Amino acid sequence: MNLASTDRPVRVVCVGAATYDLLFRLETLPDGPGKVLPFALLEVAHGMAASAAAAAARLGAQASLVARVGDDDIGTRIIGDLTAAGVDCRWVRQVQGARSPTSAVLIDRRGERLVVPYYDPALGTDTDWLSLDKIAEADAVLVDVRWPQGAARILDTAREAGIPGVLDADVGPDEVVVDLVSRASHAVFSEPAAARLSGTRDPAAAVAEIARRFPAFIAVTAGPQGCFWDDGGTVRQQRPPAVEAVDTLAAGDVFHGAFVTALAEGMPMREVIDFANTAAALKCEVFGGRLGAPDRARVVARMTGER
Repeated sequence: MNLASTDRPVRVVCVGAATYDLLFRLETLPDGPGKVLPFALLEVAHGMAASAAAAAARLGAQASLVARVGDDDIGTRIIGDLTAAGVDCRWVRQVQGARSPTSAVLIDRRGERLVVPYYDPALGTDTDWLSLDKIAEADAVLVDVRWPQGAARILDTAREAGIPGVLDADVGPDEVVVDLVSRASHAVFSEPAAARLSGTRDPAAAVAEIARRFPAFIAVTAGPQGCFWDDGGTVRQQRPPAVEAVDTLAAGDVFHGAFVTALAEGMPMREVIDFANTAAALKCEVFGGRLGAPDRARVVARMTGER
């Protein structure tokens, strides 16, 4: 197993959501109306693509983000926060007159969460400003479902350039998910998204059904059950290391950031899955969403049994 970084950092481009989140830590999630008092509060730039890019940078990749935020103070804060995390934000567009995406996130003692996101329609859907020639110079791209028009153009560009185009297939409109999976070389689903598309809650059966319908590499992440994926008609499962979870927020994003990094580095698929599983699991040990993403040394140490 060769887990050392390649001679040069791989270049990955992550496309989609960038938000500014308020994370409230509670004893338990509310089960009805009323008032709950948090015992911790954290503000952080988040979002599926943004968190994946930050995780990839932490793992040694040259990570760039393509996203839309508002031309407000929050947008400037998002860019500054992610830049400080090592993400190249030159392709983050501040849309005039739009409010930046924001989320309120409640996280309980067990690490479970409730997310309330807001995306301003004024962010628009325009893709004419994308630098597609720069995208084609990357080693791999990752897109989410929050900006379908941009994701479609980026996946098409990746296919034309002959580089991996990975879809973070979370819950979204059925027609959007189907269209993007058909454009991707690799699609990694959340459990709810896989269940919705396949009609089954069994992750292994969902992988088999989706892989039957699409030519892309298909996988499903299933929390402590790990990752299920299609290997030439055989569904395989790889479990993550056991951890004591205190915060599952952004675990999926960290998985995707690690997945696209390892894929760009040319690791065999079983190592790609192990690398991503381990990174996501270690993130869950730390409160703070994507701020808990581990560095490469910590991931490798856990994978190789070092302490």
